[in-house]
Amino acid sequence: MVVALRYVWPLLLCSPCLLIQIPEELMEPPVITEQSPRRLVVFPTDDISLKCEASGKPEVQFRWTRDGVHFKPKEELGVTVYQSLHSGSFTITGNNSNFAQRFQGIYRCFASNKLGTAMSHEIRLMAEGAPKWPKETVKPVEVEEGESVVLPCNPPPSAEPLRIYWMNSKILHIKQDERVTMGQNGNLYFANVLTSDNHSDYICHAHFPGTRTIIQKEPIDLRVKATNSMIDRKPRLLFPTNSSSHLVALQGQPLVLECIAEGFPTPTIKWLRPSGPMPADRVTYQNHNKTLQLLKVGEEDDGEYRCLAENSLGSARHAYYVTVEAAPYWLHKPQSHLYGPGETARLDCQVQGRPQPEVTWRINGIPVEELAKDQKYRIQRGALILSNVQPSDTMVTQCEARNRHGLLLANAYIYVVQLPAKILTADNQTYMAVQGSTAYLLCKAFGAPVPSVQWLDEDGTTVLQDERFFPYANGTLGIRDLQANDTGRYFCLAANDQNNVTIVANLKVKDATQITQGPRSAIEKKGSRVTFTCQASFDPSLQPSITWRGDGRDLQELGDSDKYFIEDGRLVIHSLDYSDQGNYSCVASTELDVVESRAQLLVVGKPGLTYLGSPGPVPRLVLSDLHLLTQSQVRVSWSPAEDHNAPIEKYDIEFEDKEMAPEKWYSLGKVPGNQTSTTLKLSPYVHYTFRVTAINKYGPGEPSPVSETVVTPEAAPEKNPMDVKGEGNETTNMVITWKPLRWMDWNAPQVQYRVQWRPQGTRGPWQEQIVSDPFLVVSNTSTFVPYEIKVQAVNSQGKGPEPQVTIGYSGEDYPQAIPELEGIEILNSSAVLVKWRPVDLAQVKGHLRGYNVTYWREGSQRKHSKRHIHKDHVVVPANTTSVILSGLRPYSSYHLEVQAFNGRGSGPASEFTFSTPEGVPGHPEALHLECQSNTSLLLRWQPPLSHNGVLTGYVLSYHPLDEGGKGQLSFNLRDPELRTHNLTDLSPHLRYRFQLQATTKEGPGEAIVREGGTMALSGISDFGNISATAGENYSVVSWVPKEGQCNFRFHILFKALGEEKGGASLSPQYVSYNQSSYTQWDLQPDTDYEIHLFKERMFRHQMAVKTNGTGRVRLPPAGFATEGWFIGFVSAIILLLLVLLILCFIKRSKGGKYSVKDKEDTQVDSEARPMKDETFGEYSDNEEKAFGSSQPSLNGDIKPLGSDDSLADYGGSVDVQFNEDGSFIGQYSGKKEKEAAGGNDSSGATSPINPAVALE
Repeated sequence: MVVALRYVWPLLLCSPCLLIQIPEELMEPPVITEQSPRRLVVFPTDDISLKCEASGKPEVQFRWTRDGVHFKPKEELGVTVYQSLHSGSFTITGNNSNFAQRFQGIYRCFASNKLGTAMSHEIRLMAEGAPKWPKETVKPVEVEEGESVVLPCNPPPSAEPLRIYWMNSKILHIKQDERVTMGQNGNLYFANVLTSDNHSDYICHAHFPGTRTIIQKEPIDLRVKATNSMIDRKPRLLFPTNSSSHLVALQGQPLVLECIAEGFPTPTIKWLRPSGPMPADRVTYQNHNKTLQLLKVGEEDDGEYRCLAENSLGSARHAYYVTVEAAPYWLHKPQSHLYGPGETARLDCQVQGRPQPEVTWRINGIPVEELAKDQKYRIQRGALILSNVQPSDTMVTQCEARNRHGLLLANAYIYVVQLPAKILTADNQTYMAVQGSTAYLLCKAFGAPVPSVQWLDEDGTTVLQDERFFPYANGTLGIRDLQANDTGRYFCLAANDQNNVTIVANLKVKDATQITQGPRSAIEKKGSRVTFTCQASFDPSLQPSITWRGDGRDLQELGDSDKYFIEDGRLVIHSLDYSDQGNYSCVASTELDVVESRAQLLVVGKPGLTYLGSPGPVPRLVLSDLHLLTQSQVRVSWSPAEDHNAPIEKYDIEFEDKEMAPEKWYSLGKVPGNQTSTTLKLSPYVHYTFRVTAINKYGPGEPSPVSETVVTPEAAPEKNPMDVKGEGNETTNMVITWKPLRWMDWNAPQVQYRVQWRPQGTRGPWQEQIVSDPFLVVSNTSTFVPYEIKVQAVNSQGKGPEPQVTIGYSGEDYPQAIPELEGIEILNSSAVLVKWRPVDLAQVKGHLRGYNVTYWREGSQRKHSKRHIHKDHVVVPANTTSVILSGLRPYSSYHLEVQAFNGRGSGPASEFTFSTPEGVPGHPEALHLECQSNTSLLLRWQPPLSHNGVLTGYVLSYHPLDEGGKGQLSFNLRDPELRTHNLTDLSPHLRYRFQLQATTKEGPGEAIVREGGTMALSGISDFGNISATAGENYSVVSWVPKEGQCNFRFHILFKALGEEKGGASLSPQYVSYNQSSYTQWDLQPDTDYEIHLFKERMFRHQMAVKTNGTGRVRLPPAGFATEGWFIGFVSAIILLLLVLLILCFIKRSKGGKYSVKDKEDTQVDSEARPMKDETFGEYSDNEEKAFGSSQPSLNGDIKPLGSDDSLADYGGSVDVQFNEDGSFIGQYSGKKEKEAAGGNDSSGATSPINPAVALE
């Protein structure tokens, strides 16, 4: 009902134009149409006029209240009431100057008729008399030259803003500047007085606009005493006088802040906003920067504003804390509505303000609190709700919201009427639309209650069963995706509780217009012509039309017959130019629909060459407003560049200073591509030469010609250096460094730096020095002392802004603090937690950067390592006093050092030794399976490289892999020296998985796994793919072991074939099947050999090979000299003699004084023993055995592998050269000899037979 009837009242007022029978007795609730302003100030010579006008039917009656009490204007003396329709206004005319004060108060007007009462807002009437300055005796003001003074004005109060002027007796304004200024309160402030200020006629004039009068204060005599010694003093605020103040600003209103300071020299004022940037578009600075005015204050302007008064001696500041509040304003204003009986009326009243306004409701001018409790209304969340309204519920409501900043009032009526249903849309109207579009059938109805609207087809069935049909709240029926069979008649039925009416709407669906062939985009050269074609299909019953448009303009309307030719769907453009390129559209239309097809035309300069790329050069550049150079500004204008078919996105404005940085261009900023001029903010003292470059999506074009050179005037620096630091590079100095200003920030030909420093925490004077280089060395400082540092830029025009204070330190010394270890917690066999107490910072002698934790392994717990020590390091942050050392070797001894360090280096170390517990061992190094029979296997293995403790034995587990096999079997081998084990009673037809683990007291370690079976499973030994190759004196036999074949050992024999009977044979060699190849040396060149492979006297394979060479060498009969034992014996004798010679040489070089160990421990650490190249069948003894037990020494003086000697012992005195095979030759000198002479207990000599001693 609300939606349909909200427009009824204006319709009723215009009933003749609708030709509808409207009841003449329909009434109108009262509506206030005009009223006086909320605040009315009257003066003695003014008449008082209070206005209140309202409309309504029947005629409106008016009444007034003053200060909440009924007020009858007609009964008041001197009151004239307007005798006009719809007006309750009146005028009060007085006969003396004080009559208006009798009528001061708050007035309110009420306009009523039978339908309710409307109410005006509050009208505050204020009467103001003639202004007079109070009588006072003005004494002369005496002040000494250079001091500050304030001349008070104190004008009479007024309800309207005053205008204050300070003049002399000649009616000349007192000149105001940074030194002399008038405040917002009218007082005249002198930051410091001069003898020229000595006058006896300082007169304050107050202009009252309301009374149109100006009054003046008694003249003030200012007497200035001259002095020869004016004392400089730092700034002090004259207004405001305290350090901070709180202000409330009203949203949407201007905010004015003021700071006036005194001092000598005259202070300057700066304004800051710590919480964010100043809103530059709304802030202005007036009165020589002493006044800040912020326009249209918003909530975002909340916060702190700070004024800073500065001169060369210091500064003073004041903080304004601004809170933005707001008078009430509407979020949702209640609106008048018409309702039908039985409906629910709802009036929403939502307001906002700061503080949150209080909302009250009135009905017909009476507060709801004063109405009877049985009323049917209710107030819910600021809304007034009436349910099941009846004509008797017609009323005028008032929503009033107020806070301390203002009041809002809205009148809104609820008008309940009864009207029969009526359809305003004409009957039997015809609608036409094309297929695929949407048709709208109108049925605008009204009535009270709101009539329901239905749409029916010719069968009387509702049309809403088809989802393409959808109704609107105003009765309109929409039909989307029209089809040809939608043509027909539709009936609109409107009904309420009083009657129902029907109209007919006829719908005709036509064929849609289609473009069957549209224009195509083209690229044509300049001066040629282009033809676009367009064909379309139309409904035959409609009038067709084809038009052409170019970039949105109708080409037929241009009337340029020489340029365009349009006929039968063709567009021909002659004499193409760059201005012709763009988008061209074919528009096919009827009175029902319009379709369009577009094509793009590009015009190029040469055949096949399109200017799709970066823009052309900016042709012209002009400088103007050169008078602004004194304000470091200039205006740059240029002609637009050719866009080359890609719109120009922006222009880049650059400058060059040929004096300071020739041929180097700097960007001053970019402006939008549709802009061809801008005003630039320049820096002082720069030789500006400008150029402009156009940029589009393809990149920048060529720059414009350069402009004339302009020079901005010099000025004091506006910036100070950044990154100021103070650090010592020696213990008795401090080097102050900073990032120098760029030349464009010098603001003068040269710039220097004023460096100031003093010890932190002292109030003493600053030491300072002016330098040109970006550093200063302060000498003779104490070690690591904090200093306050300031660096300020200075030039010939003055100093830069007051610099910030930076804390620096003089040089550091090496720390003296020793970290005190709290203990070491063993976490597991490979990790420990180290803790220490924080060091005394006073002993650090600098900034504590952290702790260096160094640790190294000294060896296993069985034996310390004799090898070169590898040290690990961990750097711990200064705020941490613990670290976890992980990745340690189990069952090992470690040495630990902790040092504090600063920027100078590390201090003394605290030392500690700890041991890691035993862990589980590593996996055995090798596991081989060797077939013994159809039911047995021999397992061979090597012990693990990493014992991680004391080996206690091995765990052997195995289980069959095939189905039907037995479960896993496991047993312990208690002998740690064991290297083989024979397994029997194995199934000949099953494949097994074998797992071997070494054990310590901590348990078994990682396992090594192998799979295999017995001889029966692998079958007959097969030397598949066996081959032999030969050289001059050797032959290589290679074979590919069969997958799954059990390993076994066999003999290989080379037998020479030749002239002698049976040939000559070499000794058979024992070979492992899994090693895949064998090399036989000592063969004769150019000789045929038979190769026999046999196992356990069973022949397996035979093959032949011939060595290379030119002839066979006759071998002499075998004698003892060719036997291996003889050769080995001779080699040992030679080696022994060589060792003895070296020992004698060492003894001679030591003067015959050297000590010999009485007894050497020949046990070596398992990790220090070098591993031999492994071949099958060669196994070393347990690592616990002494090296000497398997390799007897030829001389008791030769040191074992466990010797303390290492390369580290010789430091820089070792000259080492390595041979190709990895051995080395060298001579020891210097340090090594000195240590031996000093009593080194090692008497072993370096020897070629024991190179491992040195390599470790």
